Amino acid sequence: MLSTEKIIEIKDLSKVYPDGFHALKSVNLDIHKGEIFALLGPNGAGKTTLINMICGIVNIHQGKIKIDDHDVINDFRITRKMVGLVPQELTSETFETVLGTVCFSRGLFGKKKNDQYIKKILKSLSLWDKRDSSILKLSGGMKRRVLIAKALAHEPKIIFLDEPTAGVDVELRQDMWQVVKQLRSDGVTIILTTHYIEEAQQIADRIGIIDHGELILVKEKENLMRELGKKHIKIILEEPLNEVPEELKSFGLAMDENNSSIVFSYDSSDKNGISSLLQAMSICGIRFSDIETKESSLEEIFVDLVKRKSD
Repeated sequence: MLSTEKIIEIKDLSKVYPDGFHALKSVNLDIHKGEIFALLGPNGAGKTTLINMICGIVNIHQGKIKIDDHDVINDFRITRKMVGLVPQELTSETFETVLGTVCFSRGLFGKKKNDQYIKKILKSLSLWDKRDSSILKLSGGMKRRVLIAKALAHEPKIIFLDEPTAGVDVELRQDMWQVVKQLRSDGVTIILTTHYIEEAQQIADRIGIIDHGELILVKEKENLMRELGKKHIKIILEEPLNEVPEELKSFGLAMDENNSSIVFSYDSSDKNGISSLLQAMSICGIRFSDIETKESSLEEIFVDLVKRKSD
């Protein structure tokens, strides 16, 4: 069961840039201690702006943000030490070694030297063998790992992962999610944005969907899947149909290109839809040989919500 204790509180947060662009529009959001919160949205929706404002990188002009009951403006030093940020852009272009830059990041936050902790981080990200390598000579995937290690170096209570696996190899993604699961078990709160919606579906506790600077929806993942998901029933026919009979058109059926099966989509909460369809098919004398079921993915729910918002 998710904790109800808040670690981040966002109240009426808006951001308008000098050119008049509304990046955020009165966002209200609470993040709970120890949860994995996935923030989904199209490019330009406001995800990175929101993260950067929480981390104190982008100025707040309207609204308030608190981290562990500390205001991010008035208590900047305290709140900044509580968070680690893995930015979307690769920024590590330096001749410094992997070990040196990660240790330096820890020192920036006033943390005492801890060789064992740094070693643990580097090993978890498959960086230990590269510890003496110059960052400049690393591949893009390895540089991404270094950014993650730097964000974890000062043992933050909260980790922000802004598109952490964008454009990187499958191995890094697997390493990354293993690290996330371990952090979560250690009580660290994780907020991530990702284009890989299937990853959010696998790992997140709650989902927030943002579009055009507005927070459209925030729900526990399981509730979101149950309330907004659809079930799809594929009915394999014994004999192809030339067209959907008039008596069945109210069910909104779709036929495959061979006319050998029909697909019925209905809300997960509707328990009677399939039985009503099968009864109507029986009356029409339509026989079937098999039934396949499929539920909507988080990606389908996400696309549908954003489309509805824009219509």
